[in-house]
Amino acid sequence: MNVLTFTYLWPNQMQPLHGLFVRERMKALAKLCPVKVVAPVPWFIPVKWFGQQYYGYTQVPRYEKQDLLEVFHPRYLVLPKILKWSDGWLMFASLRQGIKRLRQEFPFDLIDAHWAYPDGYAVSRIARELAVPYTVTVRGNDITVFARERFRRVFIRRTLMGAQRVICVARSLQELVIALGIPPEKTVVIENGVDPQKFQRIPQDEARRQLQLPQDAQIILSVGHLCERKGFHLLIEAVRILHAEREQVPALKFLIVGGEASWDAYHDALVQQIAEHKLHDLVSLVGPKAPEELKYWYSAADVFCLASSREGCPNVVLESLACGTPVVATAVSGTPDILSSPELGILVERNVASIRRGIVDALKRTWDHQHIVEHARKQYSWEKTAEKTYAIFERICHA
Repeated sequence: MNVLTFTYLWPNQMQPLHGLFVRERMKALAKLCPVKVVAPVPWFIPVKWFGQQYYGYTQVPRYEKQDLLEVFHPRYLVLPKILKWSDGWLMFASLRQGIKRLRQEFPFDLIDAHWAYPDGYAVSRIARELAVPYTVTVRGNDITVFARERFRRVFIRRTLMGAQRVICVARSLQELVIALGIPPEKTVVIENGVDPQKFQRIPQDEARRQLQLPQDAQIILSVGHLCERKGFHLLIEAVRILHAEREQVPALKFLIVGGEASWDAYHDALVQQIAEHKLHDLVSLVGPKAPEELKYWYSAADVFCLASSREGCPNVVLESLACGTPVVATAVSGTPDILSSPELGILVERNVASIRRGIVDALKRTWDHQHIVEHARKQYSWEKTAEKTYAIFERICHA
């Protein structure tokens, strides 16, 4: 069984941290069957006049090998910021002939699409022309945001109806997919995994020495792209209030790991919030970090916080647990399913008061870090995710 994975959620030279969770699943699947990846990028004229973001896409190589995976980066036409409902058709029209040529070299039996729109829609059209089955993995915004829009909702529903299976990374997404009218028997939940070698507990004092962090502080950590829905501004305010209430040591430190989105002014808003309240000694924006470094940040922290308004299956929560660090997180999307026990973390509402209470409770509690690690390793791994995915693909191809 040959599988072609199709997704723009894939790391490349311009976006090295983009879609790492998709690559991890496909790396594990590639140990079970042949897999090749088509990870399209937008086409732009290779000049810097339009901005660094657009120029960066032109520098992505059209072919590369990432570990054992062959990855193709064909170009597709886009209309930036306008007529976004047309992206699916433009992706299909731009790539259909290239996919047909690729099939002559790699006779794939199934197309595995990630993200319902535009990727899933383009795959649905290509699969129909090639008479091959396809699956779609829905991961978050494609269902929680795009499916609410008038035109994209029509395309998404049509795409999912035509798929042999709709793989949902969280039970909450499965419920939304079924609410679109997709038959429940077409849907399945397969959560993301975590790499226990990449994310493992380091003794806290050692992790802090490595990062040059104070040994006597209580450290709160959050990780993610700097965008409003991640709720970093709420966390900063909650920590500010908590800090003002405390008169005794240990001192508090709040660390935010993550890069800013080039189209979003949220980073500047956070910088302004920190400056206005004179929180430079309390809050640090430490920037993006490579995945292999994150275990030190998770292990150095006393508690990990996530204040998102929506998620799919948040990998940062899985990574924190794999490093033995308890979690305080908003009870949205797939997060309650992950924090299924009070021994793993605390679920809160998405407001400052609830978040502050959650952090206070977490810092007071004595946590069994080894139990948290063992739970994450037992419940979540990319190997398990790949095995479940492979079983679905095999049933489809041999039906």
